[in-house]
Amino acid sequence: MKLIGALGAACLAMSTAAAFAETTIRVTLQLPETHSLGQNWNAFKDIIEKESNGELKLQLFPSAQLYKDKQVPEAVGSGAIEAGSAFLGRFAGSVPAVEIVNLPFFFRDEAHLRAAAANGSSMRNILDDAVLKETGAKVLWWQAYGRNVYLNNDAPIRVPSDLNGKKVRTYGKVLGWTVEALGGAPTLMSGSKQFLAYQQGAVDIGMTGTSGVKSRKLYEVMKNMTASYDSAIEFVAVMNNDFFNSLSKKNQMIITKAAATVEKQLREEVYSGEAAMVEELRANINVVELSADERAMWVDATKSVIEKFVTEAGPVAKEAIQAANGL
Repeated sequence: MKLIGALGAACLAMSTAAAFAETTIRVTLQLPETHSLGQNWNAFKDIIEKESNGELKLQLFPSAQLYKDKQVPEAVGSGAIEAGSAFLGRFAGSVPAVEIVNLPFFFRDEAHLRAAAANGSSMRNILDDAVLKETGAKVLWWQAYGRNVYLNNDAPIRVPSDLNGKKVRTYGKVLGWTVEALGGAPTLMSGSKQFLAYQQGAVDIGMTGTSGVKSRKLYEVMKNMTASYDSAIEFVAVMNNDFFNSLSKKNQMIITKAAATVEKQLREEVYSGEAAMVEELRANINVVELSADERAMWVDATKSVIEKFVTEAGPVAKEAIQAANGL
């Protein structure tokens, strides 16, 4: 009886331990933890750890400690790491349609962009499903980063001809097409390499978002920032789908609900705070705002990019464009 009692106690202890076993979610991030994307992941961490009563734990590896941006889709899709954030365009190798957000002047205004990028929108469903199918990475939420700007050290960039013959840092195929349409020479480069590249003059012009200018202190190596706002910059928080499916239904629901919450928080923060961030940056960099006539010149110069995208990006891209245009 004593032996049976001891075995029973041991089994109970083991089952209790199993019930409260922790599951660690390792996350690779390209930016510093202090950046809005890092803070966004930490908000997610707080929610899932609290709601799961400690069953879920999140460990963040910021500043590309584990993987570079271009490596994230493969690392997460293969299960080498459980989760991560990457620029949405990094999935273009498998799903060319995701670069719809990089089409110059495609979204009519901020309201159109918000509607298209919203969780559950027709465009989002098309793209998120395609990413999962082609890579094995489940999109948890989109991480708003802001809108595209150009950086340089020579005369401020105002019109397309200011890019003629200049080497321009880009971060996606469609953005490369945009640079070519504007007369420049695109150079694909990960975000973490920007500071040194600008400092050493490896490229003449930079391309990034205002939050990147601030968090990476790019104003220390570039004098001008042209607020072209020609395209949106979106990152995605992704999780290995097999890992997600291995979790209990309860923890899957916790993750899904937390993702929706932090996605909304970040988008509101980024778009409501972008103007304030630009004002803050004025103390460190010359901010160039385009006039209506100048902007019209950019729009006209880049019309061919949308036409090329429709032709070359495949049926999913056409479906996504139709969905976005219908909003």
